Amino acid sequence: MKIGEVKELENMAKEVRKGIIEAVYSAQSGHPGGSLSVADILTVLYFNELNIDEKNPKWEDRDRMVLSKGHCSPALYSCLANRGFFPVEDLKTFRKLDSYLQGHPDMNKIPGVDMTTGSLGQGLSAAVGMAITGKMDNKDYRVYCVLGDGEIEEGQIWEAAMSAKKYALDNLCVIVDNNNLQIDGTVEEVMSPYPIDEKFRSFGFEIIKIDGHNMQEILDAFEVAKNVKGKPVCIIAKTIKGKGVSFMENQVGWHGKAPNEEQYRMAMDELV
Repeated sequence: MKIGEVKELENMAKEVRKGIIEAVYSAQSGHPGGSLSVADILTVLYFNELNIDEKNPKWEDRDRMVLSKGHCSPALYSCLANRGFFPVEDLKTFRKLDSYLQGHPDMNKIPGVDMTTGSLGQGLSAAVGMAITGKMDNKDYRVYCVLGDGEIEEGQIWEAAMSAKKYALDNLCVIVDNNNLQIDGTVEEVMSPYPIDEKFRSFGFEIIKIDGHNMQEILDAFEVAKNVKGKPVCIIAKTIKGKGVSFMENQVGWHGKAPNEEQYRMAMDELV
């Protein structure tokens, strides 16, 4: 399944957001804010960009996607379900006992998950390893890694970034979900990573800055990234935490909180 039209992608992003709300509400647990902020980016990846096969999740020549901000698994699961890796109905089992859809992605249990994540800061190292392997094996698959802006306060991110430059990983595309909020407040207040663009540029990355909710800009950024040679790419996507649900937008309190029944119905009504 590949969606090329902007309007179709926007409609699919609404379905992805519905899945996020459904999962977190059903579990009465989870992280809706950052899941909603990254929903448009993941929608473009899973329904336009990634060379993957839902009927063969372990296909060795597939593109890889590492959700380093693993607590935002509802967004990943909703994309995978809507893409056909598993039933959409299973999103209601999120974080339930005996469900394979645990709070953080598990590559050993969930079809379509390329890396087990959750310990923040580690995903880029895994993505760098995948990209190096692709180079060594003369494969043409690409590796994508989604980071949170709070997550890049972790030192391991920058060790991985140095490795990406050293090995000229032009098959690696990093996306920073820059919603400017983390669990304790704004990223400036907690431990400012700004200027994000200059930091990644100083580590040898090609920089692309976009509105992370503008489908055309997201599409164009991935197209540009594929044509960069000799160095990795970092797409810095300016986003809104809780995007798509008015009462969650730009509210730090929705980082890790589930909606009650009234809020659930309000959210779903807005996503029609």
